[in-house]
Amino acid sequence: MIQSMTGYGKASGIYNEKKIVAEIKSLNSKQADISTRMAGLYREKDIEIRNLLIQELERGKIDFALYYESFDKDTNSRINQSMVESYHGQIREISDNTGIAMPENCLEIILRMPDVMKSEIVELDENEWIEVTKIIAEAIEQLKTFRQQEGKSLEQVFRSKIASISNLLKEIDQYEAERIEKIRAKFIEGLQNLSDKFDYDQNRLEQELMFYIERLDVNEEKVRLQTHLDYFLETMDKEHAPGKKLGFITQEIGREINTLGSKSNHSEMQKIVVLMKDDLEQIKEQVLNIL
Repeated sequence: MIQSMTGYGKASGIYNEKKIVAEIKSLNSKQADISTRMAGLYREKDIEIRNLLIQELERGKIDFALYYESFDKDTNSRINQSMVESYHGQIREISDNTGIAMPENCLEIILRMPDVMKSEIVELDENEWIEVTKIIAEAIEQLKTFRQQEGKSLEQVFRSKIASISNLLKEIDQYEAERIEKIRAKFIEGLQNLSDKFDYDQNRLEQELMFYIERLDVNEEKVRLQTHLDYFLETMDKEHAPGKKLGFITQEIGREINTLGSKSNHSEMQKIVVLMKDDLEQIKEQVLNIL
């Protein structure tokens, strides 16, 4: 089953008066491109989290966030009272010495001064980290489910477009005999118009004509194109993360379609080639989003 690289997962849990939330978003990317945002308490686990994301999600532009909301009124941040008193005393002294009135919002000013707020250093509890890893794992599973659902939609698009190209390829058959006969008739007509002025070797003409017609033969291109179409579906069905490989196969499909177009020399066949290219472009756009 193919998976999209686009996905979203979010999970939360409660531990010791905290609501812990893990959120992951992913988009398409050639490699694993991970950015993390997390509360300072969990920052020491950044490398561990990155390794987990690479292991589970493999590839994509991944945006990870881990944060918490505390229900406990007692926070780790405290106002440094002695520092507030020191700043207040200095402001009053300046006011007395200069005659400048004390500001009405003196406390608000002081609270913005350096070192007024102090935070107690809290170490991550191992039991809390165990709970956090469970929440992260749940968010990852949600994202994987999202990717699989998107992958099913993309699979339907691919099957539809590959089937369309295959059907268009079969339509070429009806024009091949007509195309060769038109080319032969055009050559002969041109030579007949020149026969009064020039002599030519009839046998040599037949040889050159056969050589030219062989160069315009598209049977090999048709066989290779159908083989690539079948290989695309086989790869999509059997491989775990076929995105890059499917991209290479679409390039080969494009080469065969282009060769068909250059050899066609027939208006209806060229119309068919244009329709094939349109289907292929839609495949190429979506293959970029496959894991």
